[in-house]
Amino acid sequence: MFDTLRIARTYKAARRLQQIVNVFLRHGFGRVIDQIHLGKYIPFRKRLKTFGQWPALKGPTVPERLRVAFAELGPSFIKLAQVLSSRPDLISARYADEFKKLQDEVPPFPAEEAKKIIEAEIKMPVSAMFLDFTPAPVAAASIAQVHHATLLDGSRVIVKVQRPNIKEQIETDIDIMTTAARLIERYVPESRFFNLQGIVQEFSRTVRKELDFTEEARNCCRFRKNFENDPDVYIPKVYPEFLSEKVLVMERIEGVRIDDIAGIEARGLDRKRLAKIGIGSYFKMILEDGFFHADPHPGNIFAMQGSRIGFMDFGIVGRVTDEMKETMAHTFLALISKDFDKLIDQYIELGLVPEDIDLDEFRKDFKADLSDFLEPLYGMTLGEIDFGQYLSTVIQLAMKHNMKIPSDLLLINKAMLILENIGVQLDPDFDFVAASEPYASKLARKRLSPSRIYASISKNITEAGDFFLLFPKQMKKLIRKLLKDDFHMKLTHIGLDQLIKDMDRSSNRIAFALVISSIIISSAIMHATGAGPTIYGMSVLGFLAFGFASLLGIWLIISIIRSGRL
Repeated sequence: MFDTLRIARTYKAARRLQQIVNVFLRHGFGRVIDQIHLGKYIPFRKRLKTFGQWPALKGPTVPERLRVAFAELGPSFIKLAQVLSSRPDLISARYADEFKKLQDEVPPFPAEEAKKIIEAEIKMPVSAMFLDFTPAPVAAASIAQVHHATLLDGSRVIVKVQRPNIKEQIETDIDIMTTAARLIERYVPESRFFNLQGIVQEFSRTVRKELDFTEEARNCCRFRKNFENDPDVYIPKVYPEFLSEKVLVMERIEGVRIDDIAGIEARGLDRKRLAKIGIGSYFKMILEDGFFHADPHPGNIFAMQGSRIGFMDFGIVGRVTDEMKETMAHTFLALISKDFDKLIDQYIELGLVPEDIDLDEFRKDFKADLSDFLEPLYGMTLGEIDFGQYLSTVIQLAMKHNMKIPSDLLLINKAMLILENIGVQLDPDFDFVAASEPYASKLARKRLSPSRIYASISKNITEAGDFFLLFPKQMKKLIRKLLKDDFHMKLTHIGLDQLIKDMDRSSNRIAFALVISSIIISSAIMHATGAGPTIYGMSVLGFLAFGFASLLGIWLIISIIRSGRL
């Protein structure tokens, strides 16, 4: 039974891989497919037609072709593109900008299938859960779709249902992506700059969390607790009795999308107040709670009666450490006070500086680049500063200097850019930077509080004590190993195994070709000498040997073509 299931999974993965290869081939990535030794998945007729020579496509750029290929490959690759769109440090700005255009463009699945999934997960019929269930989904995304419903007590809710078999499809695609990333990094050395295996690992970690709706429910409950004393921010209630890994039932927010300016004005809501509350809530999440909603697109934020703000969709969240919170607070305070020297130092603290560089030289170069950008800001008021451009430039400078930017910091950057755009739509005079001042000042004051200083000193003393206790033991162990001549050093030869395999493959082909040549020469000698029985003056043995050599030669040529190493 186990072997049958394993064979079925392997067959599915092979079929899916062939589909992926064909899509990338159609969009002009044949050369890359050949380079990474996946040519055997290209149809043989197409390989013979091109004979390994893949023409460059004219017209769309590589990022554009990659975006179209991802869209064609469905939910997993669409979600990958969405994750990558917020990581310009990993894939460069031009790829990230192109992937931002790729939204969830997945058709809905039938309501009957949704009902079957709900009943299988909750273990009760839909009619026993809801007074009514709207068959037409109000939203359909790559992982799930959302229906409106009404509970038996009259509560209006949304029902989020995971797509059928989406988990199995994504797991298969993750395995294929992992293998492809490893092959690309092995055979296309210039791709190592992008850290493709790291990209796949981050994607798999993110998407697996989104596949578990119980994780989203926990996130929602945490946000609800963080804002329980804030009457201006509303977090919907989760119904735990109707919760599973694939089904989530949540209170429906009554309001209009935050970017629906006409709808907001029709309801008589205060646009300036909405902008202040929305941006302020994010500064609270980031600078106070250290836990923030990382997908604040307008479809997830609602303007409610009383000019309140409501949030939805808590599948993607970010976390901020205490150290990063303090650094960010000082960054905002430095920008507010226009202390640009301090601002530069804070941005160096935010990024992870590479270990193998001269820190003094790095600091000098980074300050010089950032100062060129910041100098024109000296004469501007805070309201005149384009905060979106400011954030983008700082991130680009960090990338230029190979700073390893934490993924949560990039999520913050993405959220801030979206929020600034929403804030300007609601209130063209909104001062985004000044809105951060109360939260940043509060955090800065908290850092200087006696209890915080005492806790910091206690922590440092404890760490110092642990070091002094462990250091003599570690040194004693090291000296003992040296005296016993038991000190080992491990060296790893990167890429040597593959070089040996390639050399073995090449030498085997050469030996095979020599054997074929020897058979052909032997055939010619037998024809010349008339060895053995003859027909019309030709040696039968020589004719058979020549035919055998021809078959082996054709087989060798085909194997070389299929390997992509012609």
